[in-house]
Amino acid sequence: MTTHEPRRSSTEKLPVIAPRGEFDIDNLAPLEAQIETVIATHPGLVLDASCITFADSMFLRLILATHQRTNLRIAAASPTVTRLFGVVGADAFLHIHPTVEAAHAP
Repeated sequence: MTTHEPRRSSTEKLPVIAPRGEFDIDNLAPLEAQIETVIATHPGLVLDASCITFADSMFLRLILATHQRTNLRIAAASPTVTRLFGVVGADAFLHIHPTVEAAHAP
């Protein structure tokens, strides 16, 4: 039997993950592991996407899967990320905020 730490109250600030650089199939695993670690013990997370310089379909897959599993809030999306979400229409349903502070607002 596996036990997990109880999830924290949804009134607490969500943890922030701030990845930097390029994210494609070759270097996505560390970000995916970091997200998994956070959502195992929190009701969601804020992804500060301001320093993402490249993102491909594998990054998009990770974001969409995370969105389905937890309260994902995306903050300060870089032009690259904004363009990717816009091209596929994901900006219509993802929780995208202009700043990390705005992502923490109720």
